[in-house]
Amino acid sequence: MKALLTFVTFLGFFTPVTAKPNAGLKTWGRFNKLPYPADKAFLYDTFPKDFIWAVGTAAYQVEGAFEKDGKGLSIWDTFTRGGTRMITGDVGSDSYHNINADTRAIKQLGVSHYRFSLSWSRIFPNGTRGSYNEIGTNYYRTLIKKLKEIRVEPVVTLYHWDLPDHLQQTLGGWSNPELVGIFKDYADFCFQAFGDDVKYWITIDNPFVVARHGYGTGVVAPGIKTDPDLPFRVGHNLLKAHAAAWHLYDRHYRPRHHGKLSMALASHWIKPSRTRLESLRECQCSLDHVLGWFARPLFIDGDYPPCMKSRLGSRLPSFTPEESEQVKGTADFFALSHGAALSFHLINDSLKFGQQEDLDLRMLLYWVNTEYDNPPIFVVQSGWYVLGNTKTKDPKHMYYLKRFIAEALKSIVIDGVNVIGYTAWSLIDGFEWHREYGIRRGLYHVDFNTPDMKREPKTSATFYRNVIQSNGFPELPENRPVQGSFPCDFAWGVSANSIQVETTPTQFADPNVYLWNISNNGELLKLEGFSAPPLHRTPHCADYATIRQQVEEIRQIGVNHFHFSLNWSALVPTGDVAHPNTTLLGYYRCFSRQLLQANVTPVVTLWHHTRQRSSLPAPLDTANKWLNSKTPEAFADYARLCYRELGAYVKIWITLNEPNDEMVSYPEGHEMLRAHALAWHAYDREFRYAQGGKVSLALHMDWVEPAFSFSRKDVEPAKRVLDFCVGWFAEPIFGSGDYPVGMRSWLRQLNSLELPVFKKDDRQLVKGTYDFFAISHFSTKLVTHAKEDSYTYTAMLEVQHMIDTTWIMSPRPVVPWGLRKALNWVKEHYSDVPVYVMANGVQEDPARFKDSLRVYYLYNYINEALKAYTLDGVNLKGYFAYALNDQRDPGFGLYGQVHEEVIVKASLSNYRNIIEHNGFPIQGAEPQLCPSVAPPCRSCHVLGKSPVMGFLILVGSGVLITLGLIIYYTAKRHKECY
Repeated sequence: MKALLTFVTFLGFFTPVTAKPNAGLKTWGRFNKLPYPADKAFLYDTFPKDFIWAVGTAAYQVEGAFEKDGKGLSIWDTFTRGGTRMITGDVGSDSYHNINADTRAIKQLGVSHYRFSLSWSRIFPNGTRGSYNEIGTNYYRTLIKKLKEIRVEPVVTLYHWDLPDHLQQTLGGWSNPELVGIFKDYADFCFQAFGDDVKYWITIDNPFVVARHGYGTGVVAPGIKTDPDLPFRVGHNLLKAHAAAWHLYDRHYRPRHHGKLSMALASHWIKPSRTRLESLRECQCSLDHVLGWFARPLFIDGDYPPCMKSRLGSRLPSFTPEESEQVKGTADFFALSHGAALSFHLINDSLKFGQQEDLDLRMLLYWVNTEYDNPPIFVVQSGWYVLGNTKTKDPKHMYYLKRFIAEALKSIVIDGVNVIGYTAWSLIDGFEWHREYGIRRGLYHVDFNTPDMKREPKTSATFYRNVIQSNGFPELPENRPVQGSFPCDFAWGVSANSIQVETTPTQFADPNVYLWNISNNGELLKLEGFSAPPLHRTPHCADYATIRQQVEEIRQIGVNHFHFSLNWSALVPTGDVAHPNTTLLGYYRCFSRQLLQANVTPVVTLWHHTRQRSSLPAPLDTANKWLNSKTPEAFADYARLCYRELGAYVKIWITLNEPNDEMVSYPEGHEMLRAHALAWHAYDREFRYAQGGKVSLALHMDWVEPAFSFSRKDVEPAKRVLDFCVGWFAEPIFGSGDYPVGMRSWLRQLNSLELPVFKKDDRQLVKGTYDFFAISHFSTKLVTHAKEDSYTYTAMLEVQHMIDTTWIMSPRPVVPWGLRKALNWVKEHYSDVPVYVMANGVQEDPARFKDSLRVYYLYNYINEALKAYTLDGVNLKGYFAYALNDQRDPGFGLYGQVHEEVIVKASLSNYRNIIEHNGFPIQGAEPQLCPSVAPPCRSCHVLGKSPVMGFLILVGSGVLITLGLIIYYTAKRHKECY
């Protein structure tokens, strides 16, 4: 649903009002109360129509020409030549000689604004007006003219860290209050020279970095680290210099130019390490020491945050009343920088105050909005970085960019924050300050080894251009939930890796003698030393409390199918089917029969692949496992045993569950395919006619999406991964009878002989051994052929696996549309084959009984399954939620457990509601008419019982002695029910 928001375009300049102290403190509490995970879901919506889309650079990073045409040295020219440093920004991206290339890139992006900084020493080589350099000034006039020609508005920064070195050497740089007047004069010249064409001005970029890291830690120019209190004096001067420039512009230039002016403030975000109020206060104080240091004087009261003042005391300079009035209110908008700047990486933990840094632009925007009385916020720098060896494929940068833009959108639409613009950083690769050329942040790749510094758009540039063209992320039809119902015979199920097995009947098995204390509390007290004589009685299925409990739990969900796995190694411990574990076999038989009595169809897996254990009988487990030539035949014999003993109750069989694991070798997989085929043929020839069931195997099939959906180069890696992960087992059975062509050709290209060759007999054996296509689907991953060290790279397939940072995680990504794409892949490859989603679920903290993530997951994944059925024509026959309970499948259960108590989670009720409506019926439409479910065998009241207690009573002192407990079953039973 498209949210509505009245977007206020600010006119004139921002007038501050007094905020309550620590008003932003409520931010953490507010976001903790937002609905999870719905609030974390991606928002499909658009930005306001007049939203500012921008891209930016900084002069020293990109201009180069450090001594050309009369330019003076800056502190960075000197700093990069100091100590052991060998790399400089002398050339950078050579934008000084590449105005046309830069403006061409800007035009390609489609931005409305371009943020760049002026090199102070290019205009005033020694920092003052007396050294004026006309050629340097003309460079910026030309740049602005070029921008105007392509209808892009300039956003001009007066100072982005590159102070003229002369001012540093003669005056001590920003540590000297004289720089306030010098900066004002420099600003006056710039307003006069460029003001007719500039409507947005930034006086100083990121004063926190300038003060703390330039004059404190020494990490950036000028690299001073001698006085721990110097950063605070520098920050004081920076604020006064900004205020002087603002008042100058306000009095002399605003009436004619109608522009707006601010100071760019950068910040990290921080989250509490504990849920205590003290932790929240420390978070607030952390932001005050970084962002509030400059924001509170500008936007609130002309003074530093109380937290800074109380902790720093006399180390922090004081504003005189006149200075306070001079600083207060000198910002027409809040210019916010966020991302991979030094202010996010706090370098040490001193300003975290024991809390945790985080990358959450949305919460930061809300905090700024609340703390500083709803100012218009212009995000003037935002983005991430990739390693220096990355070329035009930058998935990490692209998906962080997507995340930050998406968070800005939510801030506007959901939180009501007045965000007026967003600036992606940066336009081109350049000199990255203290990291030199070790990282790249450009949307355009710069080849520093070419004479013309060739620029090429990266995938992040293509992405950003598409976002700008769409003005955000407009909702498409495929993003919307669909209404409708599944067919009447749709299989609704729940899956479990295994069931609880207790082969000793819980009734009639207790030989103890008890005292019944009827005169006191009525408790049964075991009488030590006495036992009742054994009962000579054949056990019945109703004797197993574990079966009764599990079947009842399954029945309460409302499903009509239950999928569970048998234990091959326990059923045939010796490997010889002539000597099975008859007790366990009887238990499975009872369990299956009781499921049918509850109108639940058993779906049984013969062998469930797990990485932890092989589950093969001991003789096979110790004899080369699946590589043993006898294993497939042994598996077929085991399958016959199960068909024979359980086939009267089980009509849907899974031979192998998820054998297509990456830990399985190709030779092992080959033998598994043969084993499946032998088991399928055994059923087809010997049992199908009498039992009428269906047999197939279930493949793990998480979806694989190209990281760059608009790049053909990434479509091929995604197909390759699916061939190797799914087609590996699917194609021999459902397709050609051989491994996928792409799989064979790729391995041949690698000169690999690992993939076995199907002999003619084996191909005929395997091909067509299915009655349906079953998949287990849980999540989606992205793949790209580009390589970045920060992600998992599979060398053999030459693909990098990654995720979209906007996806919900737990711990695997929650991507509902991936299921629809997986189902369509099956349809496209194997036509109208019947498909079952045999397992689909999400892992969540078992302690969360109000499991809102699982509720969200099931609703949205089932809705995508409905789209596949109703819109795409997929022959979908059933859906199974995974899993029944946390006891057997930790973290995935619809049932939780505390000690011995079974807890019904919220997801169970929601799943049951979907089943009851057979999907998501259209409101107001005629209800779906389905034939009623056949009642269970009326004479098979196996679980129906009337307890009649008989006692051997010895009366003495008010105590009754009872021997045993007798249950009499009143219902008559037919032979078929035993």
